[in-house]
Amino acid sequence: MSLRRILQRLTASEAEIEAQELQRESVESGGMPARQCSRGQVVCVSGRLRTVVYTPRTNLPTLEADLYDGSDVVTLVWLGRRHIAGIEPGRHLIARGRVAVRDDRKVIYNPHYELESPK
Repeated sequence: MSLRRILQRLTASEAEIEAQELQRESVESGGMPARQCSRGQVVCVSGRLRTVVYTPRTNLPTLEADLYDGSDVVTLVWLGRRHIAGIEPGRHLIARGRVAVRDDRKVIYNPHYELESPK
């Protein structure tokens, strides 16, 4: 490890170090950085679920999870679902789908996903 990288790690906050590690893991998993995803693109993103929320609605319930890869957040939305085994905060996963934008946030509806083994 170079002296520059050692100094960066010593002066970086815990959140910055975590973000760098998530970005590295995302690239190793074949994921596209979330900050580079744009509306209409079919993408593969990889990261850690920060939050998982069930939103009961009278017409269509949804399960929403914020996937963070160290660069940005992509919200994964499963329509008509109340719970999915393994979809829980802190879990790492790879998701594939077409990016939409809702309320200025990147969203993938009904993504194909693979749960990564716990680290």
